[in-house]
Amino acid sequence: MTDTMNEAPIVRESLLLGDEAVAFGALDAGISAAYAYPGTPSTEILETILGQKERTDLNATWTVNEKTAFEQALGASMAGRRALVVMKHVGLNVAADPFINSALVAIEGGLVLAVADDPGMHSSQNEQDSRFYADFAHVPCFEPADQQEAYDMTRDAFALSELHQIPVVLRLVTRLAHSRAAVKRSEPHPPNEMHKTDDPRSWVLLPGISRQRWRRLLDIQRDIRHWSEDSGYTQALNDDHSAPLGIITCGLARNYYFENMAELPEPLPHLHIGSYPFPTERIRRLAAKVDRLLVLEEGFPFVERFLRGVLDQPIEITGRLSGALPEDGELDPDKVRQALGLPARPKFEMPPIELPARPPQLCRGCPHGDAYSILKGLLSEYPSSLVTADIGCYTLGALPPYSAIESCVCMGASVGMAKGASEAGIHPVVAIIGDSTFLHSGVTPLIDAAAADTAMTLLILDNQVVAMTGGQITALPPNRLHEVVLGTGANPEHVHLVETHPTRLAEFRDILKREMDHQGLSVIIAVRECIEAARKTKKQAKEPQS
Repeated sequence: MTDTMNEAPIVRESLLLGDEAVAFGALDAGISAAYAYPGTPSTEILETILGQKERTDLNATWTVNEKTAFEQALGASMAGRRALVVMKHVGLNVAADPFINSALVAIEGGLVLAVADDPGMHSSQNEQDSRFYADFAHVPCFEPADQQEAYDMTRDAFALSELHQIPVVLRLVTRLAHSRAAVKRSEPHPPNEMHKTDDPRSWVLLPGISRQRWRRLLDIQRDIRHWSEDSGYTQALNDDHSAPLGIITCGLARNYYFENMAELPEPLPHLHIGSYPFPTERIRRLAAKVDRLLVLEEGFPFVERFLRGVLDQPIEITGRLSGALPEDGELDPDKVRQALGLPARPKFEMPPIELPARPPQLCRGCPHGDAYSILKGLLSEYPSSLVTADIGCYTLGALPPYSAIESCVCMGASVGMAKGASEAGIHPVVAIIGDSTFLHSGVTPLIDAAAADTAMTLLILDNQVVAMTGGQITALPPNRLHEVVLGTGANPEHVHLVETHPTRLAEFRDILKREMDHQGLSVIIAVRECIEAARKTKKQAKEPQS
């Protein structure tokens, strides 16, 4: 089953980010397709794949959202090709429908979901743990502890997917995704030939077929559990003796434990979990040798909760739930050190220095700044109003000097929330969304608003790129975006495509004021290129062509 370097000779060694290790693991596993929506900390995976121009037989593209990415990967898999789909943890919420149902179809070409979680919320709305999704879907999950495992596990995941005809999850976290280490790459696996399933009914999830497929998924769980018990990525260390304390680590947390292990008075029995489902029997064997278990895991107390239901003997279990570790945020060596009962490391105490606050800001010259300034000025004329916003650079409009937006919940929520607020009695209500976010999740709630002709104004700030994640090109240009808006049923008299160049801001202000007063739906597409993207375009134009 394994595709890794254990079965193939090493052909090169590279210094790679965790994201890059996944990308090269997928390329060396022989993928024919890769689909993703950009989102930190997962973006570099597809960017790396897109950079491999020598693979002319490879189709790799950005998609308008995570759901469409997963569905396109499903289509490639149905054709017998290996496919990688990439997203961040909150993106899996968007892709949950096809992801959960994909566990019931007969996967032909290996299908791997690489999902990057963000403990500590460096660039996310929440800390959710994608291991719960894998468990909910009844599919295997790999959790690498380092960049080499990220590469090896990616290759193994494709083989495991084809062996059991189910999708497989690879769960990363921010620190691993965005740190570098040497990675040994092995001989590439050739891409699969195109072939369709012999049983097309296995992809038609009508209730009668779904019941059979669900029974089949339940029946193979025993084989998957046996695989997890025997997985080389789950390792027992120092388990030949009893001790008061036993350690369970998961993924990246192993590294934090190893950093402190040398200072322990004696080696502790230790089980490292690198793959799921849980290796229940190995956990029970460890628990039988200790009086207390400490669970070190990045993210939610996923394993810690599970232990409370599978151990036969009464035993103290400590971790995030018990208070031995913080309930939120990332782990680090010092937090693990405290949980192990080791004294704190000496620290150099810096004298207090008064520094001004440096919150994130829109780039100097960003077109969003002009839009917010105009909007703030107009809103001062109304006794009550509401501005709902969305995910993107323009979310920074919540901070001074603009303080112009009042909500940011999830992709596309600005449109639906504006409709609900307007119908609750607030006027004017302005929804603000970016071009990429509008295509991602804003079109469908706009159809609702158009059908009801809700008294609200949708302001689409079209800077022509997915600016927050590095400047990926938006799927549609402004004129096509205008066509999409009209296609939702919005009244053409109240749909405007305007350029927000500094010389035309008075025109923009007049249109925005008029439409905010309109007692029905209005949509303004405010177009001006991202300032950073414009600089890159200008620089590239000056570079000599090869």
